[in-house]
Amino acid sequence: MTTFKQRALDYHEFPKPGKISVESSKPCESAEDLALAYSPGVAEPVRAIAEDAENAYRFTNKGNLVAVISDGTAILGLGNLGPLASKPVMEGKGILFKRFANIDVFDIEIKAPSVRDFIETVVNIAPTFGGINLEDIAAPHCFEIEKELSERLDIPVFHDDQHGTAVIICAGLINALHVQGKKLADARIVCLGAGAAGTASLRLLLAMGADKSKILVVDKAGVLHTGMQDLPPHHAFFAADTEARTLADAMRGADAFIGVSAGNLVSQDMLKSMADKPVVFALANPDPEISPAEAHAARDDLIMATGRSDYPNQVNNVLGFPFIFRGALDARAKRITQAMQVAAVHALAELAREPVPAEVLAIYKVESMAFGREYILPKPFDPRLIERIPSAVAKAV
Repeated sequence: MTTFKQRALDYHEFPKPGKISVESSKPCESAEDLALAYSPGVAEPVRAIAEDAENAYRFTNKGNLVAVISDGTAILGLGNLGPLASKPVMEGKGILFKRFANIDVFDIEIKAPSVRDFIETVVNIAPTFGGINLEDIAAPHCFEIEKELSERLDIPVFHDDQHGTAVIICAGLINALHVQGKKLADARIVCLGAGAAGTASLRLLLAMGADKSKILVVDKAGVLHTGMQDLPPHHAFFAADTEARTLADAMRGADAFIGVSAGNLVSQDMLKSMADKPVVFALANPDPEISPAEAHAARDDLIMATGRSDYPNQVNNVLGFPFIFRGALDARAKRITQAMQVAAVHALAELAREPVPAEVLAIYKVESMAFGREYILPKPFDPRLIERIPSAVAKAV
């Protein structure tokens, strides 16, 4: 039997290398077509754009073109393997943009000697695009990069590892707490992992009503607390006045756990120490912080989510970024704001509570699917996503 590794390599190599290509959207079959596509016909839109830059949205693909950009410093769960090694991931994002939101993508892998060089490179190529999706860039540089690009450019800039992840986590957590009979404002939350995904998710949860005094954040040094010195700003914001020092300390009595760190860091004893009806989001890939089998063996009252597609309740960014960008591009937004992200969260959460159409059941080859402990988020191939999320985002612009 062919191994999964070989199938993955074959998928990327055949029938031609890579996952995305450029296709012509206009005919070029005759001398007249050629005259219109290039010289002399191309001069007319050139003049129109020179007179008014907004005409680029009429006569070019700018309004439906997103740059997926990385420096390869934080590739999936693989770490800093460089820009070229990140290209399969960026091409993968291109497929998802196209398949789920009909957005065209150029993937751009940047070898930059410094953060400043990376920023200037993106600024210099930005006129080509209607939006910028930053991907697989390590913290804390990702915060600086996104902030400055958002301030300098007049098109949406979105770091999916931060905000795309945050939107899906928030939607799933709100629904999971609802199923467990709990409210976000009352929930004690532990987050393991204080990088881009963790801090962005917590900030969005705060915007949606979570209580900062009930949040503990744990990184490699232990619980972030006010006695720590020289914490970077994105860590200092979450430093808590607490006696808890270890992950085991933090987990006692917690209502929810969000893991965006590494595999096998959570024990069954830690889960047993959590509050009644806990929510466990073990999102490290490919190995969760605790496996679903171990988690369910430790507790029969929990709701479990992972980042994997082979378990229920996958927290998958594809539920967010294509549709958020679709809404932003359609509204000609200059920013993707927190209000737009909150709108996406609510739209996702509400959709999961509705009856699941027969066509979705057929795609996933199941007889039934209903809001509850094993269905807290919509499925990626649910056709209602493209109807609901972009419009909700556009209305929030």
